[in-house]
Amino acid sequence: MSLYDDAVLVLKSYEDQQQLCQAYLEHLETHPDGMWKACGDGHITASALVIDPARGRVLLTLHRKLRMWVQMGGHCEPMDASLEAAALREATEESGVAGLTLLPGGPVRLDRHPIPAPCHWHFDVQYAVLAPQDAEHAISEESLDVRWFAYDEVPEVADESVVRLLEATRARL
Repeated sequence: MSLYDDAVLVLKSYEDQQQLCQAYLEHLETHPDGMWKACGDGHITASALVIDPARGRVLLTLHRKLRMWVQMGGHCEPMDASLEAAALREATEESGVAGLTLLPGGPVRLDRHPIPAPCHWHFDVQYAVLAPQDAEHAISEESLDVRWFAYDEVPEVADESVVRLLEATRARL
C-alpha cells in the first residue's frame, strides 16, 4: 500500500473533526502529490507529541525556523510506509529518544496551518507517542532546544495548537 493510500484510509477512519478531515481528503483527491513537500498548494505532514504520563510531562522542541515550542514532526518521506511510521520517525529523529511507542487509536488530532511560500498549507496529522521511563533526549539539527514541560507549563510556552494536542492526548490516555 502506498503512503497516499494509507493517508486516505487513516483519514476516512478518523471520527473527529469531520469538516477538517473532509478538507484533508478533498486536498488529496485533487492533489495526487499532496503527500509531498513539493506540492505547492499544501501537503500532508505527520507529527507526534512525546508524552511521559507517569511524570505528567511532554517533550517539546524549539523549532529552529519557527522559533516556537512545538511537538516533533514534519514532512513525509518516500521511505515511510504509513502516516504512523512517519510520525514515529519524526518524533525519534527530532527528540533523540529511543524506544518511543505510538499511543493506540490512530491520530489524536488534525491541524491545518498556513506556512510561508512557496507552499501554502501543512495538513498535519497529529499522533502521540509514549516515552520510555527515564528517556534521554537530544537536540537535533532542526531544533534550537528540546525540553520537558509539565502539562500545566505548556500553555505558557506553546501556541493553542500544541495545547489542544496535549488536551486531546490526555483525554485519550
